[in-house]
Amino acid sequence: MPNTSFAFKQFIIKQDKCAMKVGTDAVLLGAWVLPNGSKHILDIGAGTGVIALMLAQKTAAHIDAIDIDEEAVLQAKQNVLDSKFASQITVTRTSLQHYSKASTQKYNLIVTNPPYFEQSLKSSDEQRSHARHADVLPFEDLLDGVLKLLDEKGKFCLILPTLEAIKFRALAEKRGLHLSKLLRVKSRIDKDSDKRHLMQFEVKPTEFSENTIAIELEERHQYTEDYKDLTKDYYINF
Repeated sequence: MPNTSFAFKQFIIKQDKCAMKVGTDAVLLGAWVLPNGSKHILDIGAGTGVIALMLAQKTAAHIDAIDIDEEAVLQAKQNVLDSKFASQITVTRTSLQHYSKASTQKYNLIVTNPPYFEQSLKSSDEQRSHARHADVLPFEDLLDGVLKLLDEKGKFCLILPTLEAIKFRALAEKRGLHLSKLLRVKSRIDKDSDKRHLMQFEVKPTEFSENTIAIELEERHQYTEDYKDLTKDYYINF
Protein backbone atom coordinates (compact mmCIF):
# COMPACT_ATOMS: atom_id res chain seq x y z
CA MET A 1 0.00 0.00 0.00
CA PRO A 2 1.47 3.42 -0.90
CA ASN A 3 2.54 5.57 2.03
CA THR A 4 -0.08 8.18 1.08
CA SER A 5 -2.87 5.89 2.30
CA PHE A 6 -3.44 2.93 4.60
CA ALA A 7 -6.33 0.51 4.18
CA PHE A 8 -8.09 -1.06 7.15
CA LYS A 9 -10.96 -3.56 6.98
CA GLN A 10 -13.73 -0.97 7.27
CA PHE A 11 -12.11 2.34 6.28
CA ILE A 12 -9.15 3.88 4.46
CA ILE A 13 -6.80 6.45 5.96
CA LYS A 14 -5.30 9.01 3.59
CA GLN A 15 -2.19 10.48 5.18
CA ASP A 16 -0.35 12.53 2.56
CA LYS A 17 -1.01 15.81 4.43
CA CYS A 18 -0.16 14.56 7.94
CA ALA A 19 3.23 14.80 9.60
CA MET A 20 2.65 11.60 11.54
CA LYS A 21 1.57 8.60 9.46
CA VAL A 22 -0.46 5.66 10.70
CA GLY A 23 1.75 3.82 13.17
CA THR A 24 1.68 0.85 15.50
CA ASP A 25 1.10 3.03 18.59
CA ALA A 26 -2.17 4.45 17.25
CA VAL A 27 -3.39 1.04 16.11
CA LEU A 28 -2.53 -0.55 19.46
CA LEU A 29 -4.44 2.14 21.35
CA GLY A 30 -7.46 2.12 19.04
CA ALA A 31 -7.71 -1.66 19.20
CA TRP A 32 -7.14 -1.92 22.97
CA VAL A 33 -9.60 0.70 24.19
CA LEU A 34 -13.05 -0.60 25.10
CA PRO A 35 -15.81 2.06 24.87
CA ASN A 36 -18.12 -0.01 27.15
CA GLY A 37 -21.33 1.91 26.57
CA SER A 38 -19.72 5.35 26.25
CA LYS A 39 -21.94 8.01 24.70
CA HIS A 40 -19.36 10.79 24.36
CA ILE A 41 -15.70 10.16 23.46
CA LEU A 42 -12.86 12.66 23.02
CA ASP A 43 -9.78 11.93 20.87
CA ILE A 44 -6.98 14.39 21.69
CA GLY A 45 -4.45 14.96 18.90
CA ALA A 46 -6.48 13.18 16.25
CA GLY A 47 -3.89 13.30 13.46
CA THR A 48 -5.28 11.37 10.48
CA GLY A 49 -8.37 10.41 12.49
CA VAL A 50 -7.35 6.77 12.67
CA ILE A 51 -8.09 6.27 16.39
CA ALA A 52 -11.46 8.05 16.13
CA LEU A 53 -12.41 5.81 13.20
CA MET A 54 -11.23 2.67 14.99
CA LEU A 55 -13.41 3.56 17.96
CA ALA A 56 -16.38 4.42 15.74
CA GLN A 57 -16.14 0.90 14.31
CA LYS A 58 -16.97 -0.59 17.71
CA THR A 59 -19.28 1.93 19.36
CA ALA A 60 -22.33 4.06 18.57
CA ALA A 61 -20.92 6.91 20.68
CA HIS A 62 -20.33 10.38 19.28
CA ILE A 63 -16.61 11.11 19.00
CA ASP A 64 -15.08 14.59 19.15
CA ALA A 65 -11.61 14.58 17.58
CA ILE A 66 -9.37 17.61 18.10
CA ASP A 67 -5.96 18.61 16.74
CA ILE A 68 -3.99 21.86 16.52
CA ASP A 69 -2.52 21.18 13.08
CA GLU A 70 -4.49 22.60 10.16
CA GLU A 71 -3.36 19.99 7.63
CA ALA A 72 -4.07 17.13 10.02
CA VAL A 73 -7.56 18.45 10.68
CA LEU A 74 -8.29 18.73 6.94
CA GLN A 75 -6.99 15.20 6.42
CA ALA A 76 -8.97 13.76 9.34
CA LYS A 77 -12.15 15.47 8.18
CA GLN A 78 -11.76 13.97 4.71
CA ASN A 79 -11.04 10.50 6.10
CA VAL A 80 -14.14 10.73 8.26
CA LEU A 81 -16.32 11.97 5.39
CA ASP A 82 -15.07 9.16 3.16
CA SER A 83 -16.01 6.55 5.77
CA LYS A 84 -19.34 5.06 6.82
CA PHE A 85 -18.83 6.57 10.28
CA ALA A 86 -19.12 10.22 9.21
CA SER A 87 -22.23 10.90 11.31
CA GLN A 88 -20.44 9.81 14.50
CA ILE A 89 -17.29 11.93 14.37
CA THR A 90 -16.73 15.69 14.60
CA VAL A 91 -13.22 16.95 13.84
CA THR A 92 -12.22 20.38 15.20
CA ARG A 93 -9.04 22.40 14.96
CA THR A 94 -8.23 23.51 18.50
CA SER A 95 -5.76 22.91 21.31
CA LEU A 96 -6.73 20.87 24.33
CA GLN A 97 -5.88 23.86 26.50
CA HIS A 98 -8.46 26.01 24.70
CA TYR A 99 -11.00 23.23 24.25
CA SER A 100 -11.04 22.27 27.92
CA LYS A 101 -11.79 25.88 28.89
CA ALA A 102 -14.51 26.38 26.26
CA SER A 103 -16.33 23.03 26.36
CA THR A 104 -19.05 22.11 28.85
CA GLN A 105 -19.23 18.50 27.61
CA LYS A 106 -18.25 15.73 29.97
CA TYR A 107 -16.77 12.63 28.32
CA ASN A 108 -17.22 8.98 29.27
CA LEU A 109 -13.96 8.15 27.51
CA ILE A 110 -10.92 10.24 26.56
CA VAL A 111 -8.13 8.79 24.42
CA THR A 112 -4.82 10.14 23.18
CA ASN A 113 -1.62 9.07 21.48
CA PRO A 114 0.19 12.15 22.79
CA PRO A 115 3.42 13.91 21.84
CA TYR A 116 6.04 12.85 24.32
CA PHE A 117 9.60 13.81 23.28
CA GLU A 118 10.90 16.44 25.71
CA GLN A 119 14.68 16.61 25.31
CA SER A 120 15.46 14.92 22.00
CA LEU A 121 16.57 16.83 18.90
CA LYS A 122 13.65 18.44 17.12
CA SER A 123 12.75 17.98 13.50
CA SER A 124 13.29 20.90 11.13
CA ASP A 125 9.73 20.22 9.98
CA GLU A 126 7.61 22.27 12.41
CA GLN A 127 4.47 20.22 11.70
CA ARG A 128 6.22 16.94 12.51
CA SER A 129 7.94 18.48 15.52
CA HIS A 130 4.61 19.57 17.02
CA ALA A 131 3.19 16.09 16.49
CA ARG A 132 6.14 14.44 18.25
CA HIS A 133 7.22 16.85 20.99
CA ALA A 134 5.46 17.62 24.26
CA ASP A 135 6.16 21.37 24.14
CA VAL A 136 2.70 22.10 22.69
CA LEU A 137 0.96 19.71 25.10
CA PRO A 138 3.01 19.15 28.26
CA PHE A 139 1.87 16.27 30.44
CA GLU A 140 0.64 18.76 33.06
CA ASP A 141 -1.60 20.49 30.49
CA LEU A 142 -2.86 17.14 29.24
CA LEU A 143 -3.83 16.16 32.77
CA ASP A 144 -5.48 19.54 33.40
CA GLY A 145 -7.62 19.09 30.29
CA VAL A 146 -8.55 15.52 31.07
CA LEU A 147 -9.55 16.33 34.66
CA LYS A 148 -11.76 19.17 33.39
CA LEU A 149 -13.48 17.12 30.67
CA LEU A 150 -13.68 13.57 32.07
CA ASP A 151 -16.93 12.38 33.61
CA GLU A 152 -16.51 11.24 37.22
CA LYS A 153 -17.15 7.64 36.09
CA GLY A 154 -15.20 8.03 32.86
CA LYS A 155 -11.97 6.45 31.64
CA PHE A 156 -8.84 8.05 30.20
CA CYS A 157 -6.61 5.92 27.96
CA LEU A 158 -3.24 6.65 26.35
CA ILE A 159 -0.07 5.03 25.04
CA LEU A 160 3.49 6.12 25.87
CA PRO A 161 7.04 4.74 25.72
CA THR A 162 7.99 3.03 28.97
CA LEU A 163 10.07 5.81 30.58
CA GLU A 164 7.55 8.52 29.69
CA ALA A 165 4.73 6.26 30.89
CA ILE A 166 6.34 5.88 34.31
CA LYS A 167 6.70 9.64 34.59
CA PHE A 168 3.16 10.25 33.41
CA ARG A 169 1.70 7.67 35.81
CA ALA A 170 3.36 9.40 38.77
CA LEU A 171 2.02 12.80 37.69
CA ALA A 172 -1.47 11.39 37.08
CA GLU A 173 -1.65 9.69 40.47
CA LYS A 174 -0.58 12.91 42.20
CA ARG A 175 -3.52 14.60 40.47
CA GLY A 176 -6.02 11.98 41.61
CA LEU A 177 -6.22 9.70 38.58
CA HIS A 178 -5.89 5.99 39.35
CA LEU A 179 -4.39 3.42 36.97
CA SER A 180 -6.95 0.65 36.41
CA LYS A 181 -5.50 -1.20 33.39
CA LEU A 182 -1.97 -1.56 32.06
CA LEU A 183 -0.83 -3.35 28.92
CA ARG A 184 2.93 -3.70 28.53
CA VAL A 185 4.02 -4.09 24.90
CA LYS A 186 7.27 -5.74 23.81
CA SER A 187 8.48 -5.37 20.23
CA ARG A 188 9.49 -9.05 20.04
CA ILE A 189 8.71 -12.11 22.09
CA ASP A 190 12.40 -12.70 22.89
CA LYS A 191 12.96 -9.20 24.28
CA ASP A 192 13.11 -8.71 28.03
CA SER A 193 12.03 -5.06 28.16
CA ASP A 194 8.73 -3.53 27.14
CA LYS A 195 8.72 -0.57 24.75
CA ARG A 196 5.22 0.84 25.25
CA HIS A 197 2.67 1.06 28.02
CA LEU A 198 -1.04 1.36 27.29
CA MET A 199 -2.70 2.83 30.36
CA GLN A 200 -6.27 3.34 31.49
CA PHE A 201 -6.94 5.80 34.32
CA GLU A 202 -10.10 6.45 36.31
CA VAL A 203 -11.09 9.10 38.84
CA LYS A 204 -12.14 6.57 41.46
CA PRO A 205 -9.88 3.70 42.58
CA THR A 206 -10.94 0.37 41.12
CA GLU A 207 -9.61 -3.14 40.58
CA PHE A 208 -6.28 -3.10 38.73
CA SER A 209 -5.37 -5.47 35.88
CA GLU A 210 -2.07 -5.84 34.03
CA ASN A 211 -1.00 -7.83 30.97
CA THR A 212 1.94 -8.07 28.57
CA ILE A 213 1.97 -8.80 24.85
CA ALA A 214 4.68 -9.02 22.20
CA ILE A 215 4.12 -7.76 18.66
CA GLU A 216 6.47 -10.02 16.73
CA LEU A 217 7.97 -13.48 17.10
CA GLU A 218 11.72 -13.84 16.65
CA GLU A 219 11.47 -13.13 12.90
CA ARG A 220 10.50 -9.69 11.57
CA HIS A 221 6.90 -9.46 10.27
CA GLN A 222 6.05 -12.76 11.96
CA TYR A 223 3.36 -11.63 14.38
CA THR A 224 2.30 -13.19 17.67
CA GLU A 225 -1.19 -14.59 18.12
CA ASP A 226 -1.80 -12.05 20.90
CA TYR A 227 -1.07 -9.13 18.57
CA LYS A 228 -3.12 -10.61 15.72
CA ASP A 229 -6.03 -11.23 18.07
CA LEU A 230 -5.89 -7.66 19.38
CA THR A 231 -5.84 -6.04 15.92
CA LYS A 232 -7.73 -8.57 13.78
CA ASP A 233 -10.85 -6.37 13.47
CA TYR A 234 -8.76 -3.73 11.71
CA TYR A 235 -5.74 -5.09 9.83
CA ILE A 236 -6.68 -6.62 6.49
CA ASN A 237 -4.03 -9.35 6.67
CA PHE A 238 -5.26 -10.58 10.06
